[in-house]
Parts: sequence; C-alpha cells; structure tokens
Amino acid sequence: MLDLNRLKALHAVHVYGSVGAAAEALMVTPSAVSQQIAKLERETGSRLMERNGRGVRLTDAAGLLAEHAERILALVETAEADFEALRGAVVGRLQVGSFPTAARGLMPPALKSLREHHPDLQIQLIEREPERVVREVARGELDLGVIQDWLNRPMAIPEGLSKAILLDDIADVIVPADHQFADRKEIGLAELSGERWISSSPGTICHDWLVYTLRAAELEPEITTMADEYPTQLALVAGGAGCAIVPRLGRDCMPAGVRAIPILPRQTRRIYAIWRTDAARRPAIRAAVEALKDAGADISSMRS
Repeated sequence: MLDLNRLKALHAVHVYGSVGAAAEALMVTPSAVSQQIAKLERETGSRLMERNGRGVRLTDAAGLLAEHAERILALVETAEADFEALRGAVVGRLQVGSFPTAARGLMPPALKSLREHHPDLQIQLIEREPERVVREVARGELDLGVIQDWLNRPMAIPEGLSKAILLDDIADVIVPADHQFADRKEIGLAELSGERWISSSPGTICHDWLVYTLRAAELEPEITTMADEYPTQLALVAGGAGCAIVPRLGRDCMPAGVRAIPILPRQTRRIYAIWRTDAARRPAIRAAVEALKDAGADISSMRS
C-alpha cells in the first residue's frame, strides 16, 4: 500500500518544482523529502526523480503518480472532514497561516478563546504573506488562512475556497508631529503631493496598493524608505524619513512624535478568513472561524 506521507512529499515536489521548495512548504528538511521519495521509489519499483543539472526533476512516472496523489489527498481530507463532522467534536490539529499584522493583533484573542473553549484542539500558527496563505490553503498545506486586501484593490480568491469577513480596518496617514498638516482633523489624499513615502517592499500587497492608490489620486509616489513591519514604518515617520499610510490594526504602539490623520476618501482594508470549501464540515474549522469573527467584532467595537 502506498504511504500517504510519501505521496504528500512527491506531490509537494510536483507542485513547488524542487525538493527545497517542497521541504519549506511541508516544514521539514530537504533530506526528509528526499528520503520519503526514495522509499516511495522502492514501494513502486519505479524511478521517480532524476538529476537535472544541479537539481532534480520528476520522471513521467512521478508526474502520473503525483496527479493521483492530489486526488487521493483530497479524498482523505474529505473523509477526515466527514468523520469529524459526524463526531461533532472540536478536536484535532489546525494549521493556520496569517499575515503579520493579524498574527499580532487579531490571532492572540482568537487563540485564547479556542484554548479556553476547545482544549483538545491543537493550532499551529504560521506567519505568511497573504498571497502565500491563499496558495497554501488552496493546496491543502494550511487548513485556514487569515488574509487581507483593500476595498479599492481586491484580491481574487480561487475556486474551491470559502471566506468570511472578519474586520474592516481603516488606514490613516501618519506624519511627523511637526508636519504642516499635523493638526488637521482630516486630509484629502490629493493634498499630500510632494511628500516622501515610507512603504513595504515591492511586490507586497501593501506596497502595490500604496503605489496604485497614490497614482489614482494623481500623485506620483516618491518612495524613499522601505520597511515591511508597521512598527518600523512608524518609527521612521517619527524620525522624519517621510509619511506612511498605516491601518489601525497595525498601530498598537504609536511612538511619540507622530500624528495619525484620517484620509478622505477613507482607505480601508478588509480582513478575511479563508478555508477549503470541502473542509467546511469540520467542526474545528467552524470553531476557529467563529473565534476569529468574535475577535474581529471586539476590535471593531473598541474603535467605535
């Protein structure tokens, strides 16, 4: 009988294109992936990997087996979901991926609630960027994801995934305390012409959104400093490096020397939970989504 863990290793190499990338996705060492595939070769009596320059490539036999593995792993997940639903107990293990701000600001109260109400449920939280979370939930490497997009620049969600809105998070412009607009109650985005901007790295959702949003307001962004974490961006604003647009969930520790000013029109990102639709019957998935919704509602009520 074919071993499921070995099929999973082969499928990961097939999806990600290399042993190293598969190992990272499965959170094991490359050696462990290679060993699983070597055992699978002995089980099947077929060559599954062969050298290709400095790397390896899957053989035709491996490609065929990987396609079957995808269907087998999907059936196993469906069977597990059905069995958990039949038992009705919130038990087992969930792997949850979350982008950094939500991992810091939204996940802790949700995890605390789950520990209190469902002590037999084990949750592993992994910090990931939203695009990667979507891919890994769709492929079955994560059970549940917490992602974000912006209302003026939504993210496409693949077929086969379900989602629930957790929180609408408003973003404000952050300026130094001695900035000419520091005492304003509100500010129009178009008024920020000529400002230097602090942004996250190119290719991230927030960087691409900032460039898109400023250009939509007919502002050509002069991005002089890049930092992926919002606390770092806030510290840089305090140091006079420029302005930033930071969502309120990312501002748990505002440094001295900065001011947050609401923007017109309002800039809002939406935070979602996503999961595979076929796994929706799992009580653990439902319990985790409800805990995240409650945490999001608590955050919203504190701001209203």
